[in-house]
Amino acid sequence: MERATQPSTSDSAAAAAEWRVSPGLTPYAEALAAMEARAAAIRAGAADELVWLLEHPPLYTAGTSADPAELFNPRGFPVFEAGRGGRYTYHGPGQRVGYVLIDLDRRGRDVRRFVHALEGWVIAALGRLGVAARRAPGRIGIWVDHDGGEAKVGALGLRVRRWVTMHGFSVNLNPELSHFSGIVPCGIADFPVTSLDEMGIADAQPRFDLALKEGFDDFLLSLEGEQAMGGIGKA
Repeated sequence: MERATQPSTSDSAAAAAEWRVSPGLTPYAEALAAMEARAAAIRAGAADELVWLLEHPPLYTAGTSADPAELFNPRGFPVFEAGRGGRYTYHGPGQRVGYVLIDLDRRGRDVRRFVHALEGWVIAALGRLGVAARRAPGRIGIWVDHDGGEAKVGALGLRVRRWVTMHGFSVNLNPELSHFSGIVPCGIADFPVTSLDEMGIADAQPRFDLALKEGFDDFLLSLEGEQAMGGIGKA
C-alpha cells in the first residue's frame, strides 16, 4: 500500500487506518507489547495506523510523572509502568480504553494539536450520547457537571515515539468507581470521578463505539490545521 506523504483529503482521511475492537478483557502487558510493536511497524511503513478499543482487567498504570504517594492500592491490583505521560490511572471492566496509533509524520508534527483533537473527538462522541462533556482549563481529562459540581468522566495519556502516537484515552462507561479510590486519579484529588452509568446512561458501549467511529474522519481532518478544525475547534 502506498503511503501518503501529505495530509489526507476528506475522502481518504481514514482510508489507511485499522479499526479494531477486542472483546472481553485484554491483559495490559499484552496490549502494551502489541501497541509498541505496531508503533514500530507504522514508523517502518509496514503497518497502517490503528484505533484499538478494548477493556482491561482491574489494574493501575503509572505514567512518567507518577508520585508513589498517590498510590494506595488496598485491593492489591497490579501496577504497570506505562511509559506514557501523566500520573496514576485506573483501568478495569466497564471502562472503554482507546489506543490511538497515528503517524504524525503523515498527519502533521504537532503534538499539542493532536492532544486537543483527541480531546475533541472524545467530547464529540460523548455529545452524540447526550453527555455535555468538556475540557476544563488547567485540568487534564474530560469533564462533566454532576451532582452540583464537576466530575471527571475520561482521561488521556499519551506517548509519541518517532512521531507515532501511542496510548490514548479512557472513558468511564460503567466501571466500579470505588476502584479509583486506590489512587489519586491523574494527580487530581479535589474532584471526583463519575461514569455514564452513574449519570443514568446505561448500556453505552455499543453507542459510544459507534459515535467514535462516526467522528473519526473529523478527528483526522482536525490534525491538518486550523482551517480543518470544524466541530473540534479550540476551547
